[in-house]
Amino acid sequence: MRPMTPVNNQRGATLLIVLFMAVVVGLGAGVAGTTWQTVVQRAREEELFYRGDQYRRAIGSYFQGNDVGQTNTYPTRLEELLKDPRAIHKVRHLRKLYSDPLTGQDWEVIRNSTGKIIGVHSASDKTPFKKEGFAEHYKEFAQAKSYADWHFIYAPETEKRDQNTPATAPGTQPFQTQSLSPATAPLFTPPSPEKR
Repeated sequence: MRPMTPVNNQRGATLLIVLFMAVVVGLGAGVAGTTWQTVVQRAREEELFYRGDQYRRAIGSYFQGNDVGQTNTYPTRLEELLKDPRAIHKVRHLRKLYSDPLTGQDWEVIRNSTGKIIGVHSASDKTPFKKEGFAEHYKEFAQAKSYADWHFIYAPETEKRDQNTPATAPGTQPFQTQSLSPATAPLFTPPSPEKR
């Protein structure tokens, strides 16, 4: 058996310090990972809402954008939103077919009783972070248990009261418009041309 020397005694203390530091770094990495995962999910949630709303608006544009004499109808395929087959010239209701940002897959389509597409929804079973502050036609999103419950449906009867809601990109808010009254008129008025 070896006698204890100060060098042997320090090795044990160094090992304890290294183990303690490893635990602290591991806990910090776990917290950072959870925080990062939350940030990513919130960003994807915002993108999901934007893309879903784009589909809803495109379906509405398709529904209302028929030629004279035709009855209003919904698309049978999402691709019809890219090039309306009813139109004589090229009409695009949607720029491109967006994927579901939460799953990376195609959206699940919602069909009416005649088999036409009236909306889309995500296939994700994750719980949404956003629970309030939805527009009138999305008020049922507040009770959603998962993103799959967020149904982006175009319904003509609810759209009439929400026509003034502008589309917004993720992370932006719509501009507030106001009319110019004499009290809020611009301070500078350009000079009018003079008659000679």
